[in-house]
Amino acid sequence: MSSKICSVPFNGTAEQEAELLKVISERKHEKGSLMPILQKAQDIYGYLPIEVQKIISNEMDIPLEKIYGVATFYSQFALNPKGQYKISVCLGTACYVKGSGDIYAKLQEILGIEGGQCTPDGKFSLEACRCIGACGLAPVLTVNEDVYGRLTVDDVKDIIAKYSE
Repeated sequence: MSSKICSVPFNGTAEQEAELLKVISERKHEKGSLMPILQKAQDIYGYLPIEVQKIISNEMDIPLEKIYGVATFYSQFALNPKGQYKISVCLGTACYVKGSGDIYAKLQEILGIEGGQCTPDGKFSLEACRCIGACGLAPVLTVNEDVYGRLTVDDVKDIIAKYSE
């Protein structure tokens, strides 16, 4: 399958950069400040594109490789933009045993993307998670803050249609 990561070019604004630079200048001398700065950068931009990682690297005098290493190690950080509707399918044991793997596969088929990717129009992004704490509703997926449980593969098309309008 071809890579269909959101192809939206990085369009950071001067205001976003000014906000990031302010955060960095306020915190860069604190011990352990890289994680909070990366978190704030992701809050500002929605993800951590290489352009933002370079700003942090330059301003904090930390090698870009270290910034990238931290950003890719922790699952809370996203290197690619997320869609307007963030779909997360639980692949934890209870959900997987009840068919969430098939649901995940069906979503990939319908959306034409793989996990961790975003549709070219920026509308949907898809990811797997390990547990959302709703095992009694297995299998479960979320779309942003909406939770869908006791799903079958046949439910997937209707869920996507609800957000496609």
